[in-house]
Amino acid sequence: MTPLRADYTVGKMETFDWASLSDEELLERRISTLGLRLEDTALQSLIQQLYDELSAKGLVFHPPCHIGDEWFVPIGIPVIFIPFFLVHDRLRALERTMMLEVEGETPEWFMKLMRHEAGHAYSYAYQLQRKKKWQQTFGRTSREETPNTYRPRPFSRSYVMHLEDWYAQSHPDEDFAETFAIWLTPGLDWRKQYAGWRALRKLEYVDELMRSLAGKPPVHTPQYRVVDYDFLNVKLKTYYARKRKLYEDTYPDFYDADLRQLFAAPAGIKASAYLRRRRRRLLNAVCQWTNEKKFRVNQLLARLIRRCDQLGLHVLNDDPQEDFRVSSFITTLVMNYLFTGKFKRTK
Repeated sequence: MTPLRADYTVGKMETFDWASLSDEELLERRISTLGLRLEDTALQSLIQQLYDELSAKGLVFHPPCHIGDEWFVPIGIPVIFIPFFLVHDRLRALERTMMLEVEGETPEWFMKLMRHEAGHAYSYAYQLQRKKKWQQTFGRTSREETPNTYRPRPFSRSYVMHLEDWYAQSHPDEDFAETFAIWLTPGLDWRKQYAGWRALRKLEYVDELMRSLAGKPPVHTPQYRVVDYDFLNVKLKTYYARKRKLYEDTYPDFYDADLRQLFAAPAGIKASAYLRRRRRRLLNAVCQWTNEKKFRVNQLLARLIRRCDQLGLHVLNDDPQEDFRVSSFITTLVMNYLFTGKFKRTK
């Protein structure tokens, strides 16, 4: 998939004094001072694609879009905030350096997230969560009872599969947004894909509900100030310090016994050096098979490397099976967390 190119193209390409700064210099800038906007970028055509998809379903409300610090829809406000780092190539490069990947960087990924957020916007614009049948279908929702974490059931057929981490299971609001996104996706035969699933009942309800809203304007469009919700009045270094902290606390330290068994050679090369040399290969392989975020797996690898140093572990240099064992071990750690751990709600 081809990454977005979202540079400004007003007449000729607009330039910014910060675009040529080093990472260290750029991290000192406040996001709010970068002069970012969605107009005249590649993102604008993708936003229009969302509007076209809604119009094709007979829906007339097109949620306004703004630049924010992450993907989100403010509670009760039917607008979509798109993360600032998608607006410019230089910012996407910084995001990749700091987080190892860029959420929504391809058109396909971007649209999946947009359809999800549009579901939230429609819920607020038409006050759908107040409907009795909505509550019977997705559950009751409450501002006071929104959990920060959730424990998914990966094999459940009661929820659609749209975003990663079984996100529909995190909360009734997310269940609706994910179901709405599947329903809205062009060319997707959701009746066939979810035949025999309990989630099909939810999709059929969303289809019925959206048909009833065709041609109708929203009933709830409160006034708001973008600056009250975009959270951009911070330096980039502060933004990334907070974001990395959010992700790096994922995996607990419980692997000493496994490491001693895995790297049991009495002599040879240091296990930490072995892992450092193979870090990128291991990172790509584990993320490919687990669909876990690269930053999380990279942090896990960093912990394993540090712990191997502390334990003084070694590995034989000529063991052809070691790469396989190490990849299997790290994949097992990640999958064990995916199936038994708790996930943070982030969207």
